[in-house]
Order: sequence, then C-alpha cells, then structure tokens
Amino acid sequence: VLGGPVTPELLVSPSSQDGDLGSECPEDRGNWTGRLDFLLSCIGYCVGLGNVWRFPYRAYTNGGGAFLVPYFIMLAICGIPIFFMELSLGQFSSLGPLAVWKISPLFKGIGMGTILIVSLVAIYYNMIIAYVLFYLFASLTSDLPWQHCGNWWNTDLCLDHHVIKAGNATFPVNTSNTVSPSEEYWSRYVLHIQGSSGIGDPGRIRWNLCLCLLLSWTIVYLCILKGVKSSGKVVYFTATFPYLILVMLLIRGVTLEGAWKGIRFYLTPQFDHLLSSKVWIEAALQIFYSLGVGFGGLLTFASYNTFHQNIYRDTFIVTLGNAITSILAGFAIFSVLGYMSQELGVPVNQVAKAGPGLAFVVYPQAMTMLPLSPFWSFLFFFMLLTLGLDSQFAFMETIVTAVTDEFPYYLRPKKASFSAVICIALFLMGLILTTEGGMYWLVLLDDYSAGFGLMVVVIATCLVVTRVYGIKRFCRDIHMMLGFKPGPYFRACWMVLSPATMMALLVYNIIKYQPSEYGAYRFPAWAEALGILMGLFSCLMIPAGMLVAVLREEGTLWERFQQASRPAMDWGPSLEENRTGAYVASLAGSQSPKPLMVHMRKYGGITSYENTAVEVDREIEEEEEESMM
Repeated sequence: VLGGPVTPELLVSPSSQDGDLGSECPEDRGNWTGRLDFLLSCIGYCVGLGNVWRFPYRAYTNGGGAFLVPYFIMLAICGIPIFFMELSLGQFSSLGPLAVWKISPLFKGIGMGTILIVSLVAIYYNMIIAYVLFYLFASLTSDLPWQHCGNWWNTDLCLDHHVIKAGNATFPVNTSNTVSPSEEYWSRYVLHIQGSSGIGDPGRIRWNLCLCLLLSWTIVYLCILKGVKSSGKVVYFTATFPYLILVMLLIRGVTLEGAWKGIRFYLTPQFDHLLSSKVWIEAALQIFYSLGVGFGGLLTFASYNTFHQNIYRDTFIVTLGNAITSILAGFAIFSVLGYMSQELGVPVNQVAKAGPGLAFVVYPQAMTMLPLSPFWSFLFFFMLLTLGLDSQFAFMETIVTAVTDEFPYYLRPKKASFSAVICIALFLMGLILTTEGGMYWLVLLDDYSAGFGLMVVVIATCLVVTRVYGIKRFCRDIHMMLGFKPGPYFRACWMVLSPATMMALLVYNIIKYQPSEYGAYRFPAWAEALGILMGLFSCLMIPAGMLVAVLREEGTLWERFQQASRPAMDWGPSLEENRTGAYVASLAGSQSPKPLMVHMRKYGGITSYENTAVEVDREIEEEEEESMM
C-alpha cells in the first residue's frame, strides 16, 4: 500500500510505538466515577449559604408569598436556560472555563473574567466557613458562651433576655438601646471589631480566626486533592446531610409556640409589591446568585461527564431542587424567629435579618432559648458548614480545572501539588479577613467581587454563543449530544429573553448604586473605588483578551477579527468516536475519514446517537448546498 519497506509488526520495538504518542497525548482528564457524582455535585454547589440566609429574608421583604411569583418566572427566564447552556458547553467540549473558548478564541477574556471572579469569591467564602467552624467549636459546651452577659467582652448595654422575662412583671425594662449578648459575642469577641477604626485600619490578626481559616482551607484541599474523583465522593455526604438537618430544624421550629407568627410574616402574600420593579429585580438576582451561573462551576462539573449524559433532565432536577430548598429553609428560619419574637415580646420584623447577621447573631440567640441549646446550635452550624463546603469545592475545582486544561502537559500530572499551591495562595490573600477589621473587607468583597462583573460575563457568554457561534450550530451540537434539539422555549430565552433580563439587571444595579455599609459604618471613598475597580477588572479582561487574539492573527483588522471569532480547528467533542458531522477528522492526528463508519465496524449496527449523527450530516450537507446556491 505504502511506498517503502513495511516493517513487520514483531520488529517494531514497543518503545518506538508508544514513545511518540506519549509525548503527544496529555494525561487523561478523568471523569466522574459514580452515576450520582455529577448530580449531587451540582446540587451541593447550587444549594449554598444563600438559600438559608438570603432567600427567606428577600422573600419576606419583597411581598412574602407573592415573591414566589416573580421568583419562579425569573427561574424560567434566566435561571433554567442559562444553567442548561453552561452545562451543554462544558459537556460538549470536555474543557474547563478557559479552554472552552476555543469556541470563539476572540472572547477568551470572558473565561479570564470568570476565573478572576471565582478566585475573589473563593477567598471570602472560605472565611465565612471559618466563622462557621468557630461557632461550631464554641457550641461544644454545656452552656453556650453567647447566652449571658457578664463576660469580659460584654458592655453595659448588654441585656439578657432571661432578665427581661423575669423582670417584666415588676418593672418595665427599656430595651430600645440595649444589645443582645449574642450580638456582642459576634462583634466584640469573635470579630473583635472594636480593635479597628475602619477598613483602612485592620488592626491585628485574630489568631483563633486565622486557625479556623487554615482548617477550612485544609478541609477543602483534602477534598479536592484528586479532583472530581475525591470531591465527587465527598458530596454524597455534604450535599445530602444538610437536608436531614434542615428537616430536623424544621420540625423543631414548627413545634415551638409562636412559630406560626413568624411563618405568617414569611408567607402572607402582599400582591401590591408585584407592581414595583424592585421585586422583580430582587427575584432575578436571587435566582442568578443561588444557581451559581457564570461562576464556571457548572461548566467545570459538566466537562467531566460522558458525552451522552442527559443534562437536560439534570437541569430541571437541580434548579427546582434548589428553589424548593430555599422555600423550606424559609420555614425553618421564620418559625424560629416567630418563637423568638414571642419570647422577647417584640414584632417579628425587629428580629428578622439577612446575611451573616442572621446566621451569627439572630439564630444563635434563638438557640439559647431552647432546651438542649448546644445540641441545636451545633446542628445548625454543622448544616451551614456542609452547605458552604461543597460550594467551595466547586470554586476551587473551577480554578484548578481552568488552568490545568490550558497547560495539560505540564499541570495535569501534577494536579495535586498545583491545587495545593492555589489553596495556599488564596489562604494567604484571605489573611486580611482574619484581622480585627476583617469584616469590613469581607463586606467589600461580598458587595463588589461578583456584582456587575458577573452579569457582564454571563451576558457576553450568552451573546457569543447565540450570535457569534450561532444558535443553529449550538442547537445542532446539543442534538448531537442528547439526541434532540432544544425547543422554541430555550431558543427564545437564549436569543432574547435571558440577555435582555440580565441587561435590565445590570442597568438597574448601576442606576440604583448604593455605597457599601456595615451597620452604621460608611466606607470611605477609596474603598468604594477599590470595590468598583474589582468589578471592572473582570470586565476589562474581555477587551484585553480580544486584543491578544487579534494580535495573534494575520491580515487586515477585519480579517483578523473574523479569523479570531471562528471556532478553533480542534473545537468539538474531545473523544474521536463522538466527533461526527462537522467535527469529523478535525482533530490533530486524526486518521479516520468517518468515525461513524469505524464505530459501526467496531460495534456493529446503528444506535440512536448514530442515527442522530447521520441526520446531522444530512442537515449540514443541505445547508452547504443552500449556501452554495
């Protein structure tokens, strides 16, 4: 067949056979090992601290039960479609959030922006886990330390609720300018915030917080040590256990007297709220952050799937499961708040809070009123720990995968040590959060790191996939992968509804911009500027990436743009047998003219996916004929 002598098989030394290949092929990326690994990882990633401490409060301030209407509408418009888009991109290409931009190398900056945002979030998210660990250890006593006044950190303003209950009959106590012991425990003992005058004066490092942060990074590192092989197993515990505790807390909460007061507050629908734009914006923001779209986590997890995994089904399981969890958590939180308001004799809206204030001040205070309080306190913080950890795994997995997929030859064999380097770097950056003024920095990071930068990234992704890459091609890819085309609902959302909704969010965020504050403390102008730069920096990655991509091409400016926006030669499914239709034989070193034929010879017969491949081939040929005419 070939000119030149043919060496018999026996004479070829094994080393020369494998030697060339070994240097060419990077180490295998790996896949999920179990069937449920992917689904549980996604659930664990989406169900995070926000479901417990943001959603119930948002619902209560935005019209109670009526809030569920915009919540589910926004879930349908910009939650589910973007979730599905991100999973499809990851699973189709088996690449991390940076390398996936082979789809249109001009826009690689979007991936850079994502990684920047995720790194900033990972720094402060782990600090919140460190606070949770601190409280977890503090709950291991017979008497909770935030139960009474009279400790060295308490001030004269401290007022114990037991005292109020005992004293109410004899003399009325003026409670207007007093502070609960749990409030003082949090701000004066845990944070020691009185040691800092503001964000510019962080004060000394709190060593106990520093050790907690070190511990939480160590836990995270040990869980992502072997990539998805190890984290995929840990989520069997961290994704399911919070539900068990949530149900326990829910039953405990609903059986308390006064619980219905809180639940009535939480769920009474006020439909007049639905006419204000704020409520719709809040609903969209809640969906956006609680599903974790745009952080690259979903894309990373999906990239470890096999090519034909049914992510369509998984999308609905995860998004609806996430919504139901949030609503359930609201019952658990508000039933306890109702009981607390009855105990203290104040209306519910005075005890209700959101964010760290709920988790570290209000709820722990309610715990002290229960019999067996250390037990319930321990359970609550253990739930927060498991909720937070699997979201943190996702952030870390995203960063590691993104970089190792860029340099597979060097980094894939050394993935464990590379993960260690990233964990240590982020731990060192997070040290400023363990100082006495660390809370101010945490608030700044929380407000700005994943604000408008994240929206810009998601809008850009949506537009690039539908406009530059082309909605037709994207739907054809999904058809190849899942055996059916996305319906008109998905196409309408991807083309128009999702980007438009997020544009509205972005504009609203900019118009209604309010400077950060923490309690009564207002941030100075330089801190504001720093925060805004943090957000802008991730947006600026996009034009920077464009510049680099254009400089790499040749020709006139317009030609360069066109060249750079086309998918790279090796874009497509990563495994040869899945490269059908337009993707045949475009891999480097690919031998087979039609993998389909090889596949049939190898396995015999035509499976449903092969059918799809044949259909897709036919479609492409028709389209090419049309364009020729």
